[in-house]
Amino acid sequence: MRSLLYAIVSLSLATTACKKKEADPGTAPPVTGSAGSAANAGSGSAAPSPEEKVAAGLKKADEEAAEEQKRWTPELTKQVVDLRDAKYADAKAALTAILASPHRMPKHPERDAARHPVETLTFFGITPTQTVIEIGAGGGWYSELLAPLLANGGKYIVAGPDTNGPKTEMSSVYGKRLDQMLAKSPELFDKVERVTINPDAPKFGPDASADLVIAMREMHNWQRNKKLDAYLAAAHAALKDGGTFGVEQHRAKPGTMGDATADSGYLAEDWVIEKVKAAGFELVEKSEINANPKDTKDYPKGVWTLPPNFREGETDKAKYAAIGESDRMTLTFKKVAKPAAGSGSGSAVK
Repeated sequence: MRSLLYAIVSLSLATTACKKKEADPGTAPPVTGSAGSAANAGSGSAAPSPEEKVAAGLKKADEEAAEEQKRWTPELTKQVVDLRDAKYADAKAALTAILASPHRMPKHPERDAARHPVETLTFFGITPTQTVIEIGAGGGWYSELLAPLLANGGKYIVAGPDTNGPKTEMSSVYGKRLDQMLAKSPELFDKVERVTINPDAPKFGPDASADLVIAMREMHNWQRNKKLDAYLAAAHAALKDGGTFGVEQHRAKPGTMGDATADSGYLAEDWVIEKVKAAGFELVEKSEINANPKDTKDYPKGVWTLPPNFREGETDKAKYAAIGESDRMTLTFKKVAKPAAGSGSGSAVK
C-alpha cells in the first residue's frame, strides 16, 4: 500500500520533478479521474483519499529534504559564503557564477539550456540591489539563483503556499517543500523573506515596495483557480510606480481563451497581454528567449506531457524528449496605473 501511495503522489507531484528535483509545485493539476484510475488499474485497491495523498507527500518531502541536507558539508557552506560575498561586474556576471556553483540541487543545472536563466532574468532588468518578489517560488529553482544574487545589496521575497494549510490540499506539500528548501542553508537563505499566499486575498509584500515582480510559469494556475485578476492586482499593488512585472508562461495557440486552455498549462500570449494591461500595466517588451516551435501544444495531459515531467511515462517518451520543454512567452510590463473599477473578471477579456 505504501508503494502504491508513493506512486500516486509522484504523479500528483509531477512538477516537483523539475524545481524543480527542480520543482514547479502547483503547475500541474492534481491527478484525478482517469489519471488516478489508471494508476490503480488492476490493483484492486481504491485510490487514496486526499488526506492520504497529502500525508504521503509530506512524508516524501521530509525524506527528500533529509537527503538533500546531507550535501551541505562545511566545504559546501564555505563555497556558498564565498559566492554570496563575491563582487561582480554586473548581474550577468553574478548569475553566470551562481549557475556554476555546486550549491544548486543536482538536477537543476540540467534545465539551464531550456530555461535560459541568465538571459531571462537580465531581460527582466534584474540588478543585485533591487527588491524582487517571486510569486509561486515552487521548490526553489530560481530561489537558488536569486538568493545569492540579492543577499547583500537587495531583497528577495518568495511567495508560496501555506505549509500549514489544509491536510486535504497538495498545496500544503508544496509549501512545506519551499520552506524546507529555504531552511537548509541559513548562509544562503536567511535573508529571504517568505510570504504565505492567501489565495482568497493575495498579498505579496508591502504596497509599492518592489522593483521587480516575477511569475515563472504560474499564470495558468491563477486562471484555473479563478484567481487571475486578484493575483494581478496583488502584483500591481506590490510594485513601485514604474516597477517591472516579468512573466514567463507556457504559450497556447494565438486567439485561444484562457478558460479553454489553462487546464492544459497553456495561455495565449495575446490573451495574457490584454489581461495584464487591464490590471494597470503597460507592455514594455517581448522576447523569444524561451520559444520552442516544436511544441504542438495539443497533448492529452497538457504541458506536463513534455520534459521534465513526462506525464505519459514511457509512452512516446523519446518523441516528447525530442520536442523538449514547452514553448514559452517571456514578457516585461511596467506598472503605470491602478486598475480601473470594474476591470478584471468583468472586462471583455475572458
